[in-house]
Amino acid sequence: MKIAEGLILRADYKKRLEQIRERLIRSAKVQEGEKPPENPSDLINEMNEIIKKYTTLVQNINKTNSLAILEEGKTITDILAERDSISIKRSILESLVSATTIKHDRYSKSEVKFFSTVNVAEIQKEIDLLSKNYRELDTKIQESNWKVLIED
Repeated sequence: MKIAEGLILRADYKKRLEQIRERLIRSAKVQEGEKPPENPSDLINEMNEIIKKYTTLVQNINKTNSLAILEEGKTITDILAERDSISIKRSILESLVSATTIKHDRYSKSEVKFFSTVNVAEIQKEIDLLSKNYRELDTKIQESNWKVLIED
């Protein structure tokens, strides 16, 4: 199985587990004399089976990501970490730019004026570069996900 297929299966397991959570909640209590819509014990058994499969799959994906070399000696895990760091930095800078937005709702000259303390144009250029780098890394990751087979 390729990593991309494993990731799709992982998402499916997560979705199924969330559905089991909802079904368990619906079956957790009933009025006296009533029966639950589903047997909670059966649902817990189903949950345990899916969690076992999920755990094994994620362990295999993580092992593969840490062993698969993409470029310049970097593993998929290395590139995932770089992409996540870029995402965090970009998000912080976007928040900074957003915070500089000044609303001009002054009604008289005596009201307080606000000025930006940072160069928004420069920060926006950096955000654009980070976005480009993110897309490039993400493309490499997606490409590798369809080429690299999951280690067992």
